[in-house]
Amino acid sequence: MTDAAELKRRTAELLAAHPVDSTGRLDFLKARFDAGLAWVHYPEGLGGLGAPRSLQAVVDAELEAVGAPDNDSRRNGIGLGMAAPTILKYGTEEQKQRYLRPLWIGEEVWCQLFSEPGAGSDLAALGTRAVREGDDWVVNGQKVWTSGAHNARWAILIARTDPNVPKHAGITYFICDMTDPGVDVRPLRQVTGEAEFNEVFLTDVRIPDSRRLGGIGDGWRVAQTTLNNERVAIGGMRLPREGGMIGPVVKTWRERPELRTHDLHQRLLKLWVESEVARLTAERLRQQLVAGQPGPEGAGMKLAFARLNQEISGLEVELRGEEGLLYDDWTMRRPELVDFVGRDAGYRYLRAKGNSIEGGTSEVLLNIVAERVLGLPSEPRTDKDVAWKDLAR
Repeated sequence: MTDAAELKRRTAELLAAHPVDSTGRLDFLKARFDAGLAWVHYPEGLGGLGAPRSLQAVVDAELEAVGAPDNDSRRNGIGLGMAAPTILKYGTEEQKQRYLRPLWIGEEVWCQLFSEPGAGSDLAALGTRAVREGDDWVVNGQKVWTSGAHNARWAILIARTDPNVPKHAGITYFICDMTDPGVDVRPLRQVTGEAEFNEVFLTDVRIPDSRRLGGIGDGWRVAQTTLNNERVAIGGMRLPREGGMIGPVVKTWRERPELRTHDLHQRLLKLWVESEVARLTAERLRQQLVAGQPGPEGAGMKLAFARLNQEISGLEVELRGEEGLLYDDWTMRRPELVDFVGRDAGYRYLRAKGNSIEGGTSEVLLNIVAERVLGLPSEPRTDKDVAWKDLAR
Protein backbone atom coordinates (compact mmCIF):
# COMPACT_ATOMS: atom_id res chain seq x y z
CA MET A 1 0.00 0.00 0.00
CA THR A 2 1.42 3.36 -1.06
CA ASP A 3 1.24 5.93 1.72
CA ALA A 4 2.48 9.50 2.21
CA ALA A 5 5.86 8.37 3.50
CA GLU A 6 6.41 6.14 0.49
CA LEU A 7 5.48 8.95 -1.89
CA LYS A 8 7.91 11.33 -0.17
CA ARG A 9 10.64 8.71 -0.54
CA ARG A 10 9.90 8.23 -4.23
CA THR A 11 9.83 12.00 -4.78
CA ALA A 12 13.21 12.35 -3.08
CA GLU A 13 14.61 9.64 -5.36
CA LEU A 14 13.25 11.48 -8.41
CA LEU A 15 14.89 14.73 -7.32
CA ALA A 16 18.19 13.00 -6.58
CA ALA A 17 18.29 11.35 -10.00
CA HIS A 18 17.04 14.44 -11.83
CA PRO A 19 18.16 17.60 -10.01
CA VAL A 20 15.89 20.54 -10.74
CA ASP A 21 18.77 22.92 -11.47
CA SER A 22 20.43 20.72 -14.08
CA THR A 23 17.52 18.88 -15.71
CA GLY A 24 15.54 20.33 -18.58
CA ARG A 25 11.84 20.94 -18.02
CA LEU A 26 10.52 18.27 -20.37
CA ASP A 27 13.13 15.75 -19.25
CA PHE A 28 12.09 16.28 -15.64
CA LEU A 29 8.39 15.91 -16.45
CA LYS A 30 9.04 12.70 -18.39
CA ALA A 31 11.01 11.30 -15.47
CA ARG A 32 8.24 12.28 -13.06
CA PHE A 33 5.65 10.53 -15.22
CA ASP A 34 7.77 7.40 -15.48
CA ALA A 35 8.24 7.39 -11.71
CA GLY A 36 4.47 7.26 -11.21
CA LEU A 37 4.33 10.72 -9.66
CA ALA A 38 2.34 12.51 -12.38
CA TRP A 39 -1.16 11.51 -11.20
CA VAL A 40 -0.60 9.00 -8.42
CA HIS A 41 -4.12 7.53 -8.61
CA TYR A 42 -3.54 6.32 -12.18
CA PRO A 43 -2.24 2.76 -12.66
CA GLU A 44 1.46 1.90 -12.63
CA GLY A 45 3.05 2.43 -16.02
CA LEU A 46 0.60 5.21 -16.87
CA GLY A 47 2.05 7.95 -14.71
CA GLY A 48 0.67 6.68 -11.43
CA LEU A 49 1.05 4.14 -8.64
CA GLY A 50 -2.54 3.14 -8.03
CA ALA A 51 -2.45 5.25 -4.85
CA PRO A 52 -5.34 7.18 -3.32
CA ARG A 53 -6.06 10.35 -5.25
CA SER A 54 -5.79 12.42 -2.09
CA LEU A 55 -2.06 11.68 -1.88
CA GLN A 56 -1.31 13.69 -5.01
CA ALA A 57 -1.06 16.74 -2.76
CA VAL A 58 1.90 15.14 -0.97
CA VAL A 59 3.91 14.85 -4.18
CA ASP A 60 2.90 18.30 -5.40
CA ALA A 61 3.96 19.93 -2.14
CA GLU A 62 7.37 18.24 -2.13
CA LEU A 63 8.08 19.29 -5.71
CA GLU A 64 6.76 22.82 -5.29
CA ALA A 65 9.02 23.31 -2.26
CA VAL A 66 12.13 22.86 -4.43
CA GLY A 67 10.86 24.79 -7.43
CA ALA A 68 10.40 21.80 -9.71
CA PRO A 69 8.68 22.54 -13.03
CA ASP A 70 5.01 21.62 -13.41
CA ASN A 71 3.12 20.61 -16.55
CA ASP A 72 1.36 23.98 -16.94
CA SER A 73 -2.06 22.39 -16.59
CA ARG A 74 -3.95 25.52 -17.72
CA ARG A 75 -2.50 25.17 -21.21
CA ASN A 76 -3.90 21.66 -21.66
CA GLY A 77 -6.99 21.73 -19.48
CA ILE A 78 -9.13 19.75 -21.92
CA GLY A 79 -6.49 17.07 -22.25
CA LEU A 80 -5.86 16.69 -18.54
CA GLY A 81 -9.38 17.25 -17.26
CA MET A 82 -11.44 15.53 -19.96
CA ALA A 83 -9.51 13.44 -22.48
CA ALA A 84 -7.23 11.68 -20.01
CA PRO A 85 -9.92 10.25 -17.68
CA THR A 86 -11.94 9.15 -20.71
CA ILE A 87 -8.95 7.38 -22.28
CA LEU A 88 -8.13 5.78 -18.94
CA LYS A 89 -11.65 4.38 -18.59
CA TYR A 90 -12.41 3.35 -22.18
CA GLY A 91 -9.09 3.23 -24.02
CA THR A 92 -7.21 0.11 -25.04
CA GLU A 93 -3.81 -0.54 -23.47
CA GLU A 94 -2.17 0.63 -26.70
CA GLN A 95 -4.17 3.88 -26.60
CA LYS A 96 -3.29 4.53 -22.98
CA GLN A 97 0.41 3.97 -23.63
CA ARG A 98 0.37 6.15 -26.75
CA TYR A 99 -1.57 9.19 -25.53
CA LEU A 100 -1.35 9.65 -21.75
CA ARG A 101 2.38 10.40 -21.36
CA PRO A 102 2.70 13.17 -24.01
CA LEU A 103 -0.66 14.53 -22.85
CA TRP A 104 0.40 14.88 -19.23
CA ILE A 105 3.80 16.43 -19.91
CA GLY A 106 2.22 18.90 -22.35
CA GLU A 107 3.93 17.77 -25.54
CA GLU A 108 0.53 17.21 -27.12
CA VAL A 109 -2.37 19.59 -26.47
CA TRP A 110 -5.96 18.36 -26.81
CA CYS A 111 -9.25 19.97 -27.78
CA GLN A 112 -12.89 18.84 -27.83
CA LEU A 113 -15.01 18.37 -30.96
CA PHE A 114 -18.48 17.99 -29.47
CA SER A 115 -20.77 21.01 -30.03
CA GLU A 116 -22.22 21.80 -33.45
CA PRO A 117 -24.14 24.78 -34.87
CA GLY A 118 -27.36 22.75 -34.85
CA ALA A 119 -26.60 20.67 -31.78
CA GLY A 120 -25.32 22.77 -28.94
CA SER A 121 -27.55 22.37 -25.92
CA ASP A 122 -29.03 19.21 -27.45
CA LEU A 123 -25.68 17.56 -28.01
CA ALA A 124 -27.19 14.16 -28.81
CA ALA A 125 -28.75 15.67 -31.94
CA LEU A 126 -25.32 16.11 -33.54
CA GLY A 127 -25.09 15.53 -37.28
CA THR A 128 -21.37 15.09 -38.02
CA ARG A 129 -21.19 11.74 -39.83
CA ALA A 130 -18.62 8.99 -39.60
CA VAL A 131 -18.93 6.26 -42.25
CA ARG A 132 -16.97 3.01 -42.05
CA GLU A 133 -14.63 2.25 -44.94
CA GLY A 134 -12.56 -0.84 -44.23
CA ASP A 135 -10.36 -0.16 -41.21
CA ASP A 136 -11.07 3.59 -41.33
CA TRP A 137 -13.94 5.94 -40.58
CA VAL A 138 -14.50 8.85 -42.96
CA VAL A 139 -15.79 11.89 -41.07
CA ASN A 140 -17.60 14.93 -42.48
CA GLY A 141 -19.23 17.75 -40.54
CA GLN A 142 -18.72 20.93 -38.55
CA LYS A 143 -17.94 21.56 -34.90
CA VAL A 144 -18.05 24.88 -33.07
CA TRP A 145 -16.90 26.62 -29.84
CA THR A 146 -13.75 24.50 -29.89
CA SER A 147 -11.42 25.99 -27.30
CA GLY A 148 -7.74 25.79 -28.20
CA ALA A 149 -8.20 23.96 -31.51
CA HIS A 150 -5.55 26.24 -33.05
CA ASN A 151 -2.95 24.79 -30.65
CA ALA A 152 -4.19 21.21 -30.45
CA ARG A 153 -2.51 18.06 -31.73
CA TRP A 154 -5.42 15.76 -30.91
CA ALA A 155 -9.16 16.07 -30.35
CA ILE A 156 -11.82 14.00 -28.67
CA LEU A 157 -14.62 13.71 -31.22
CA ILE A 158 -18.16 12.33 -31.23
CA ALA A 159 -19.85 11.62 -34.54
CA ARG A 160 -22.99 9.91 -35.79
CA THR A 161 -22.29 6.43 -37.11
CA ASP A 162 -25.89 5.18 -37.38
CA PRO A 163 -28.70 7.58 -38.36
CA ASN A 164 -31.31 4.81 -38.26
CA VAL A 165 -31.52 4.58 -34.46
CA PRO A 166 -32.57 7.15 -31.81
CA LYS A 167 -30.17 10.04 -31.44
CA HIS A 168 -28.44 8.85 -28.27
CA ALA A 169 -27.79 5.37 -29.65
CA GLY A 170 -26.07 6.09 -32.97
CA ILE A 171 -23.03 8.02 -31.74
CA THR A 172 -19.42 6.80 -31.62
CA TYR A 173 -16.43 8.37 -29.88
CA PHE A 174 -13.09 8.90 -31.67
CA ILE A 175 -9.66 10.43 -31.28
CA CYS A 176 -9.08 12.84 -34.18
CA ASP A 177 -5.70 13.96 -35.53
CA MET A 178 -5.91 17.76 -35.79
CA THR A 179 -3.02 17.83 -38.27
CA ASP A 180 -5.03 15.88 -40.86
CA PRO A 181 -5.36 17.91 -44.11
CA GLY A 182 -9.14 17.46 -43.93
CA VAL A 183 -9.30 19.41 -40.65
CA ASP A 184 -9.88 23.14 -41.14
CA VAL A 185 -9.66 25.30 -38.00
CA ARG A 186 -11.11 28.81 -38.26
CA PRO A 187 -11.04 31.46 -35.52
CA LEU A 188 -14.20 32.76 -33.86
CA ARG A 189 -13.48 36.27 -32.63
CA GLN A 190 -15.19 36.96 -29.33
CA VAL A 191 -16.48 40.11 -27.69
CA THR A 192 -13.14 40.26 -25.81
CA GLY A 193 -11.29 40.73 -29.11
CA GLU A 194 -9.57 37.37 -28.73
CA ALA A 195 -10.23 34.15 -30.62
CA GLU A 196 -9.64 31.36 -28.13
CA PHE A 197 -12.68 29.60 -29.62
CA ASN A 198 -12.80 28.10 -33.09
CA GLU A 199 -15.08 26.45 -35.59
CA VAL A 200 -13.70 23.26 -37.08
CA PHE A 201 -14.69 21.84 -40.47
CA LEU A 202 -14.07 18.13 -41.09
CA THR A 203 -13.91 17.09 -44.75
CA ASP A 204 -13.29 13.43 -45.56
CA VAL A 205 -11.14 13.07 -42.46
CA ARG A 206 -9.98 9.46 -42.20
CA ILE A 207 -9.76 8.11 -38.66
CA PRO A 208 -8.43 4.56 -38.16
CA ASP A 209 -10.73 2.32 -36.17
CA SER A 210 -7.80 1.90 -33.77
CA ARG A 211 -8.52 5.46 -32.63
CA ARG A 212 -12.07 4.68 -31.57
CA LEU A 213 -12.83 4.89 -27.83
CA GLY A 214 -15.48 2.45 -26.63
CA GLY A 215 -17.83 0.44 -28.77
CA ILE A 216 -19.49 1.43 -32.01
CA GLY A 217 -22.69 3.26 -31.13
CA ASP A 218 -21.61 3.60 -27.50
CA GLY A 219 -20.31 7.14 -27.86
CA TRP A 220 -22.99 8.81 -25.77
CA ARG A 221 -22.08 6.73 -22.71
CA VAL A 222 -18.38 7.41 -23.25
CA ALA A 223 -19.11 11.12 -23.68
CA GLN A 224 -20.82 11.25 -20.29
CA THR A 225 -17.49 10.44 -18.65
CA THR A 226 -15.95 13.35 -20.54
CA LEU A 227 -18.78 15.76 -19.69
CA ASN A 228 -18.87 14.86 -16.00
CA ASN A 229 -15.12 15.43 -15.75
CA GLU A 230 -15.44 18.69 -17.72
CA ARG A 231 -17.93 20.13 -15.23
CA VAL A 232 -15.77 19.12 -12.29
CA ALA A 233 -12.70 20.64 -13.98
CA ILE A 234 -14.51 23.95 -14.54
CA GLY A 235 -16.51 24.24 -11.33
CA GLY A 236 -14.34 22.27 -8.92
CA MET A 237 -10.94 23.85 -9.44
CA ARG A 238 -8.79 24.30 -6.35
CA LEU A 239 -8.54 27.92 -5.21
CA PRO A 240 -7.15 29.64 -2.11
CA ARG A 241 -9.39 31.93 -0.09
CA GLU A 242 -10.17 35.01 -2.20
CA GLY A 243 -8.84 33.19 -5.24
CA GLY A 244 -10.46 33.50 -8.64
CA MET A 245 -12.69 36.41 -9.65
CA ILE A 246 -13.43 37.63 -6.13
CA GLY A 247 -9.74 38.40 -5.50
CA PRO A 248 -9.29 41.48 -7.73
CA VAL A 249 -12.56 42.99 -6.44
CA VAL A 250 -11.58 42.59 -2.80
CA LYS A 251 -8.12 44.00 -3.54
CA THR A 252 -9.63 47.10 -5.16
CA TRP A 253 -12.08 47.51 -2.26
CA ARG A 254 -9.29 47.48 0.31
CA GLU A 255 -6.94 49.75 -1.62
CA ARG A 256 -9.49 52.29 -2.92
CA PRO A 257 -11.75 53.39 -0.03
CA GLU A 258 -12.96 56.38 -2.05
CA LEU A 259 -14.88 54.00 -4.33
CA ARG A 260 -16.94 52.44 -1.55
CA THR A 261 -20.67 52.84 -1.08
CA HIS A 262 -23.07 51.12 1.31
CA ASP A 263 -24.85 49.29 -1.50
CA LEU A 264 -21.61 48.02 -3.03
CA HIS A 265 -20.47 46.94 0.44
CA GLN A 266 -23.55 44.79 0.97
CA ARG A 267 -23.27 43.21 -2.47
CA LEU A 268 -19.57 42.50 -2.04
CA LEU A 269 -20.14 40.84 1.34
CA LYS A 270 -22.83 38.61 -0.17
CA LEU A 271 -20.64 37.58 -3.10
CA TRP A 272 -17.61 37.03 -0.86
CA VAL A 273 -19.58 34.62 1.29
CA GLU A 274 -21.00 32.83 -1.75
CA SER A 275 -17.52 32.54 -3.27
CA GLU A 276 -16.20 31.01 -0.06
CA VAL A 277 -19.12 28.57 0.08
CA ALA A 278 -18.45 27.56 -3.53
CA ARG A 279 -14.74 27.15 -2.82
CA LEU A 280 -15.36 24.88 0.16
CA THR A 281 -18.01 22.92 -1.72
CA ALA A 282 -15.53 22.37 -4.54
CA GLU A 283 -13.03 21.09 -1.99
CA ARG A 284 -15.60 18.62 -0.70
CA LEU A 285 -16.36 17.51 -4.25
CA ARG A 286 -12.68 16.82 -4.89
CA GLN A 287 -12.55 14.75 -1.72
CA GLN A 288 -15.53 12.74 -2.95
CA LEU A 289 -13.66 12.03 -6.17
CA VAL A 290 -11.13 10.06 -4.16
CA ALA A 291 -13.79 7.40 -3.63
CA GLY A 292 -14.96 7.16 -7.26
CA GLN A 293 -15.93 8.89 -10.47
CA PRO A 294 -17.45 12.38 -10.57
CA GLY A 295 -21.22 12.45 -10.52
CA PRO A 296 -23.80 15.07 -11.48
CA GLU A 297 -22.72 17.20 -8.50
CA GLY A 298 -20.21 18.73 -10.88
CA ALA A 299 -23.14 20.29 -12.77
CA GLY A 300 -24.14 22.21 -9.66
CA MET A 301 -20.62 23.48 -9.12
CA LYS A 302 -20.33 24.58 -12.73
CA LEU A 303 -23.63 26.46 -12.40
CA ALA A 304 -22.35 28.29 -9.33
CA PHE A 305 -19.05 29.07 -11.07
CA ALA A 306 -20.81 30.74 -14.02
CA ARG A 307 -23.28 32.74 -11.96
CA LEU A 308 -20.69 33.98 -9.47
CA ASN A 309 -18.20 35.00 -12.15
CA GLN A 310 -20.80 37.06 -13.95
CA GLU A 311 -22.13 38.76 -10.81
CA ILE A 312 -18.65 39.43 -9.41
CA SER A 313 -17.30 40.87 -12.66
CA GLY A 314 -20.37 43.09 -12.96
CA LEU A 315 -19.82 44.38 -9.43
CA GLU A 316 -16.16 45.08 -10.19
CA VAL A 317 -17.05 47.23 -13.20
CA GLU A 318 -19.53 49.22 -11.09
CA LEU A 319 -17.03 49.59 -8.26
CA ARG A 320 -14.38 51.05 -10.55
CA GLY A 321 -16.81 53.51 -12.17
CA GLU A 322 -15.39 55.13 -15.29
CA GLU A 323 -12.22 53.07 -14.95
CA GLY A 324 -14.30 49.93 -15.24
CA LEU A 325 -15.35 50.93 -18.76
CA LEU A 326 -11.77 50.98 -20.02
CA TYR A 327 -10.34 48.03 -21.93
CA ASP A 328 -6.67 47.17 -22.25
CA ASP A 329 -6.39 45.67 -25.73
CA TRP A 330 -8.87 44.84 -28.50
CA THR A 331 -6.19 43.33 -30.71
CA MET A 332 -7.18 40.08 -32.37
CA ARG A 333 -5.18 37.40 -30.55
CA ARG A 334 -5.05 33.60 -30.48
CA PRO A 335 -4.28 32.88 -26.81
CA GLU A 336 -3.09 29.55 -25.47
CA LEU A 337 -5.08 29.91 -22.26
CA VAL A 338 -7.72 32.06 -20.54
CA ASP A 339 -6.34 34.34 -17.84
CA PHE A 340 -9.18 35.82 -15.80
CA VAL A 341 -7.06 37.55 -13.16
CA GLY A 342 -4.19 38.71 -15.36
CA ARG A 343 -6.27 41.20 -17.36
CA ASP A 344 -8.39 44.22 -16.43
CA ALA A 345 -11.94 44.48 -15.12
CA GLY A 346 -13.42 45.04 -18.58
CA TYR A 347 -11.95 41.79 -19.86
CA ARG A 348 -13.25 39.83 -16.86
CA TYR A 349 -16.73 41.27 -17.34
CA LEU A 350 -16.90 40.40 -21.04
CA ARG A 351 -15.22 36.99 -20.81
CA ALA A 352 -17.43 35.85 -17.92
CA LYS A 353 -20.43 35.98 -20.26
CA GLY A 354 -19.14 32.77 -21.83
CA ASN A 355 -19.08 30.90 -18.52
CA SER A 356 -22.80 30.14 -18.72
CA ILE A 357 -22.37 28.62 -22.20
CA GLU A 358 -19.07 26.71 -22.21
CA GLY A 359 -19.02 23.32 -20.53
CA GLY A 360 -22.79 23.01 -20.88
CA THR A 361 -25.29 25.87 -20.83
CA SER A 362 -26.75 26.86 -17.48
CA GLU A 363 -30.24 25.95 -18.72
CA VAL A 364 -29.19 22.38 -19.53
CA LEU A 365 -27.27 22.06 -16.28
CA LEU A 366 -30.36 23.13 -14.33
CA ASN A 367 -32.21 20.21 -15.90
CA ILE A 368 -29.34 17.86 -14.97
CA VAL A 369 -29.40 19.02 -11.36
CA ALA A 370 -33.19 18.72 -11.22
CA GLU A 371 -33.32 15.22 -12.68
CA ARG A 372 -30.07 13.56 -11.58
CA VAL A 373 -29.38 15.26 -8.26
CA LEU A 374 -32.85 16.11 -6.93
CA GLY A 375 -34.59 13.16 -8.58
CA LEU A 376 -37.38 15.24 -10.08
CA PRO A 377 -39.34 13.76 -13.00
CA SER A 378 -37.80 14.43 -16.38
CA GLU A 379 -39.48 16.60 -18.97
CA PRO A 380 -41.45 14.76 -21.70
CA ARG A 381 -39.21 14.03 -24.68
CA THR A 382 -41.08 13.15 -27.84
CA ASP A 383 -37.87 12.45 -29.77
CA LYS A 384 -36.41 9.92 -27.38
CA ASP A 385 -37.41 6.82 -29.37
CA VAL A 386 -37.41 8.31 -32.88
CA ALA A 387 -34.63 7.48 -35.33
CA TRP A 388 -32.26 10.41 -35.77
CA LYS A 389 -32.88 10.53 -39.54
CA ASP A 390 -36.59 11.12 -38.89
CA LEU A 391 -36.16 14.05 -36.49
CA ALA A 392 -37.34 17.47 -37.63
CA ARG A 393 -34.42 19.77 -38.33
